[in-house]
Amino acid sequence: MAKVLIFGHQNPDTDAIGAAIAFANLQKELGVDAEAVALGTPNEETQFALDHFGLTAPRTLEKMATETNDVMLVDHNEFQQSAADIEDLNILAVVDHHRIANFQTANPLYYRAEPVGCTSTIVLKLYKENNVAVPAKIAGMMVSAIISDTLLFKSPTCTQEDIDAANELAKIADIDLENYGLELLKAGTNLGDKSEADLLDLDAKSFPMADKTVRIAQVNTVDLDEVFARQDALRDAMLTENAKNGYDLFLLLVTNVLDSDSELLVAGEPREMVAEAFKVQLENDRAFLPGVVSRKKQVVPQLTEVFEK
Repeated sequence: MAKVLIFGHQNPDTDAIGAAIAFANLQKELGVDAEAVALGTPNEETQFALDHFGLTAPRTLEKMATETNDVMLVDHNEFQQSAADIEDLNILAVVDHHRIANFQTANPLYYRAEPVGCTSTIVLKLYKENNVAVPAKIAGMMVSAIISDTLLFKSPTCTQEDIDAANELAKIADIDLENYGLELLKAGTNLGDKSEADLLDLDAKSFPMADKTVRIAQVNTVDLDEVFARQDALRDAMLTENAKNGYDLFLLLVTNVLDSDSELLVAGEPREMVAEAFKVQLENDRAFLPGVVSRKKQVVPQLTEVFEK
């Protein structure tokens, strides 16, 4: 078998990179010539975790076919979130915790999808099922991914399996879960030195909904007002992205990681779908969403339902 490249989604977060590193290591232990790569550079939160555990970020690629035809996907399956040439590649395996959409393969494959809060929780199961020990540094990245995806267990996507996995991995990595978790989350909220375009690209995904394309970006903060002081510039940048990339509707979900609430900024049309999905009235293109922290569970399904009525 040729080299296998393993990667997460575009605009990678801590799980996309951590799960790729962990799953690639497992594949190597199982005799596969595998390498973790990334579809973008690490954000500050992810870099904090890599530095803390002494790991090097995977190299960045946009297309894989120049090096191999064989790939494995973690933390995503939708083609619009994947490598630019994903439709031309041979997908050998997927390990994911998202909805399955816009995905097909020519050949059979290994597919593992579970409704947990983090892909790295599933990867830990795979280590156990194959009787492979998790190295301490990689355990650190995996527990960082779980902390990030579940907002230190506050997200509604979090399951008991995620909590148990995080505690198990924290012991292997030799960290205090609560103290390290807060440090990690705060590392990802340094937004002041980023341009509006940078903020919108930190953690953004596109979703086809009926005949529309909806772009949803999420940023974490400890101060909502700090972000919304730049509202006009952010809205202008969102409209620019819509025009450039053919998005119909752009949503920016700004999440306070300490209070577990979010505020939404909307640009584009049909905005009435947003009002209907969340039972809110938009005021100055904004809506406060108490208790909403998860794009996957509290934003995408609600929007999809109203778009597909």
